[in-house]
Formats: sequence, structure tokens, C-alpha cells
Amino acid sequence: MRVKEHYEKHLADFYSWMLGDLEPKSTEFQNLLSSNGVEPKTTKNAIDLGAGNGIQSIALKRLGFEVVAVDFNEQLLKELKANPNAKGVKTKLLDITQVRELESLKPELIICCGDTITHLDSKERIEKLISDCTKILTDNGHLILTFRNYTSELSDQQRFIPVKSTNDRILTCILEYEPEKVKVTDLLYEKSNGQWNQKVSSYQKVRIEPKEVVQILEENGMSIKLNQPINRMETIIANKNGLQHGI
Repeated sequence: MRVKEHYEKHLADFYSWMLGDLEPKSTEFQNLLSSNGVEPKTTKNAIDLGAGNGIQSIALKRLGFEVVAVDFNEQLLKELKANPNAKGVKTKLLDITQVRELESLKPELIICCGDTITHLDSKERIEKLISDCTKILTDNGHLILTFRNYTSELSDQQRFIPVKSTNDRILTCILEYEPEKVKVTDLLYEKSNGQWNQKVSSYQKVRIEPKEVVQILEENGMSIKLNQPINRMETIIANKNGLQHGI
């Protein structure tokens, strides 16, 4: 199943339940940006690619950015708009690979967090996305990426990851490794009228290492300010160094 279809038919229905309370996660991201000097300085415009239900968008708004939250899933964007903490955040129903359509915003910050970049079809698509982002960033702007590193394979029972469970829901994630990708299966059990029902959907993610992402960034005229795992998520903050080639 394609990623968009997986969200529309399966994951979006329980995505917010899976993430839980947004407030501490938003505060954590806000603190990460503040501690690394990422704040509104020029255009004040920020783009949140793969915004989902708004964890990062809310943090950006609180820091004083004018935020455009981009996602291909209308249901999650509606949840974002309904959140009173996201008041003032603009939403855009758009695939993140179409980020060049937002060039007129002259963003000084673009973020693509969660595990979003690995949802793309290939490393080449990731490279293209990063290149497009750097092209529309203002000089001295920032690009922030977070993603999971699937290059080290889990084996046997480790491939079965308990994500979350409550009285009426149990979510398990199962990983199956391929040379360039990992097949991710979300196995959900839901209790309704005393009966447990199973819902299953699979999609693929790209296996890419942080050093590969750093190389792509540097080839596109970006300098690395931060490159480290935070809460098991590879986190990279890059800064645009003046004019680039190919703009």
C-alpha cells in the first residue's frame, strides 16, 4: 500500500491516539529550537512539512513564526485546525514533494519532522526534497529534519514493536527488512461491543543513514549545526550559507 493510502485508510484514524498528549511534545520541540538559536529573524515564515496534527506547528507558532502546515492527509489537518493551541496556523493540503509551490513565502525555516522523509519512495526523492527546500529557503535560514535510522536491522522478536495499548486498543508495529527499504506493518486491535477486531495495513519506508542526509545537505550549501539522536529520532539542524548554485 502507498503511504498516502495507508494514512487515509488506516493510520489517520488512530494517529492522534498513538501520539498522545501533544503539549509536552510541542514544548520539547520548542525548547530544542530555542536552545539552538532558531527563532524568527527575517521573513518570520516557516513551513512544517508532514505536519500531521500539529506537534511542531504549535511550537513554531509559539516561537513567533507565521506557520504553514503542509500534509497530504485532510483528516489530520482538520484535527490541527481544531486545536485551540494552533490558532493562526495556516494549513495546506499538499504533498511535501511539491514544496516548491510555496516558494513565494520566502521561508526562513522549513522543518520535516517525525519520520516523514523516510516515507518518500527512494533516497533520490529524499535528495530532491532536500534540494528543493534549500532552494526556497532565505539566506541564513534553517532546515530541520528528524527521521528514524533503519539501517541497523532488528531481528527475530525485536522486529515486533509494541507501540501503545489502552483498554480498547492495542497497536503493534512489525518491521520486515529489504535492501533499500523496510516494510512497516501497523497491526491494530480495537475492542467494540465486547469483541476484539483486527485491522492491518503495511507500507514501506526508506533506509537511510544520518551521514547520507548530512552529505546531501552539505552538497546543497548547508552547514550542520546539530546532528544527534534525540528520543531515538535522528535530528539534524542545518543552516543555509548564502547563495547556492542552481537556484
